[in-house]
Amino acid sequence: MLALRYVYVLALVIWLGGMIVLGALVAPTTFQILQTIEPATGRALAGDLFGATIARFHYIAYAAGGLLLVTLAAMAVLGPRPRAFAIRSALIGAMLLISLYSGFVVLGRIDAVQQEIGGLASRLPAGDARRTEFDALHRLSTNLMFVNMAGALVLLYWEAREP
Repeated sequence: MLALRYVYVLALVIWLGGMIVLGALVAPTTFQILQTIEPATGRALAGDLFGATIARFHYIAYAAGGLLLVTLAAMAVLGPRPRAFAIRSALIGAMLLISLYSGFVVLGRIDAVQQEIGGLASRLPAGDARRTEFDALHRLSTNLMFVNMAGALVLLYWEAREP
């Protein structure tokens, strides 16, 4: 049981920690440094770099979410059922679905819009439909990550309450 709980907490911490590090450190630092070093192309390069990083991180999120579901189910089968098991399972399932949607649908559409534009969306006029769509997709991606971070914090709280 201890090993299952350890794997559960480890997967949760990797997922939550990854989201925090990407949003609070990697994204702003990448854009700041690359735009400073290369004012003309730094923003585009930072976008490409961070886009590739977030795409790879989604695979970590999928693995962590799957591992959370498997270990939580195993804890319920092999020992006393964890508190709020159904709610926790539903929350993990929802977080995993959000990650899948974000990784495959939202990021896929962001890539398609960028390919269509052939450059930075920020260089398009404010009223351009492609810029508007890119901005909306970027906000959606960010908001989905915030929802998953909130869910992970709730799961971490439940785990901290366990005896």
